[in-house]
This record gives sequence, C-alpha cells and structure tokens, in this order.
Amino acid sequence: MTAGERAALHIDPLDHIDPLAPHGRDPLVTVGRHESTCDARVAVTRTPHFCLHRRDHRMEVAHWFRPEQLDNNLAGVLADELFAPGWLSGVEVFERVFTEVVQSVIDDPLRAWTTFYDNTLARIRECWASPAERAPHSSIADFAPLYRRVLGMAPPGRVLDLGSCFGFLPLLFAERGEHTVIASDLAPGSMRLLKTVASTRGHHMHTLVCDATQVPLPDGAVDTVTAMHLLEHLEPARGDAVLAEALRLARRRVIIAVPYEDEPNAAFGHVRTFAEADLHHLGATTGHPYEVTHHHGGWLDIRKTP
Repeated sequence: MTAGERAALHIDPLDHIDPLAPHGRDPLVTVGRHESTCDARVAVTRTPHFCLHRRDHRMEVAHWFRPEQLDNNLAGVLADELFAPGWLSGVEVFERVFTEVVQSVIDDPLRAWTTFYDNTLARIRECWASPAERAPHSSIADFAPLYRRVLGMAPPGRVLDLGSCFGFLPLLFAERGEHTVIASDLAPGSMRLLKTVASTRGHHMHTLVCDATQVPLPDGAVDTVTAMHLLEHLEPARGDAVLAEALRLARRRVIIAVPYEDEPNAAFGHVRTFAEADLHHLGATTGHPYEVTHHHGGWLDIRKTP
C-alpha cells in the first residue's frame, strides 16, 4: 500500500487510524476473519479472499487470511478484488480496511504487525534471491527490485525517505548498517507503527510526521533524499514543491522513482502519470546534473554539485 501525500488528495491526515489499537474499533467498517464460507445469498460480493456485506450504512468485510499470508501483498489483493471493481472506494476506506484486516488476523496488534513486517521483508529478500522465479504480479514483487536498486544507489551517510508509508525501505537501509535513516510521512499512525516495529527489530528509527513539501530539517541536513513512488500521488505543483524541498535537504543526491502508467491507478491514490520526457523536464528544471533511467518504471537521479 502507498500512503503518498494525503493532503494533496484533499483527505485529512489520518490521526484517527491507530494501527496499534485493539481490533474492531473502527467507526466506518467492520472487518473480521471467518473460517466459514461466504453466504452468497446475502453478500454484496464474494471474491477469492473476501466476502462483503452491507449492514445499514456500514460495510462488513470478512476474509480468510492466515498469519503466514500476512504481508504487503494484501495491498494488491484489496485493490484488485474490492477497490478496482468498485465494491469499495476511497483512499481512507482502503487504509481502514487494510489496517483492520491485519489487526484481525492475530489478536495482539503488535504481534500482528510484527508478523506483517517479518513476512514482507522475508519475501522481499526471496524476490532478490531468485528474481527469475518471482511471482508475476504482487505488491511485494513489484517493489522488491526498486528497493534493491535504491539501496545500491544511495551513498553511505544520512538518508531521508519521503512518503515512507510502512517504511520497508527505511528498515532495509537501517539493516545494512551503512546509513543513518530518517523516515517521514504525513500519517502519524504510520510513523508510530514504524518506530515501534523498528525497535522490536533492534533499530533506533528516526521518524518525522510532516508534509513532504515542508520537512522540519535544516538545509543540507542529509546526504541523500529518496522519494519512491510518491510523486504520482501529487498534482504537478505539489510535486514540484516536493522536488524543491528534496533539493534543499540533500547535500549530495536526490533519487526519485515513479511508475509508468497509461492511466493513474486510482485504487492506490494516483492522480497523475509520468513518461520519460516528464522526468527529463523535472531534472532540467533543477539546474543540477541528472540522469533518467528505466528500471521497473522511471528513475530521476539528481547529483548535487558542490
């Protein structure tokens, strides 16, 4: 799942979604794990992983995920089965259902989320170990090569990641031991969760709750700024503001990755598309040396000159 910049989507920061709160307290949706089969006679829809019912003005989502299936591929499954067909809609609803599914698989919220992170990071490494045999399409398989590439591009030193969402990339940076990493996102719940999970994995994770256009750090605070699949969530003016902020903060390098899509993927909150020419335009406006490359989407690599 990509959090992006929710303000650009005209959605308030999701202070009220607490990933570590007990399951079943969300006021808008009810999500539960059920071993029984779905009753198609009263269901709004039945998919391979979900059964959706409507009770008055509330939606009830039943699922059959087991702890060993709990990982970030849930984002793609939700998008494909419930949001892309239109059974559910909206970024806020997506995040609420995602959170409630994770919390409902294991009763203890922290244990549910540590299982989610453990499984996701393990499957990222599985993709790295055997790329030729990876699954054809999943959220993890799609992002694994991006993580691997940016880890190799960023020089040792301080790294700021913008729009971190769950923070898989900051955790991977921290585990390498060559970087001091700062994760940032507009959602307080995401940053609280990341800091807590990082601590359970033995990492002291620096986190910031902030808009990516206004990061509370001084000029040149870090060596590298990364923005992985963030700009597609922003209208052009805000995207330009994020790039300007990244250039202000980075001493050495700004690394940006975006998907190449024919149409914005609304299920993930995308509001714009990019082509190679768009990245060249962004690079040229910075006044710094830059390179545009293709690797599972488009990359803009800006080198700050002394």
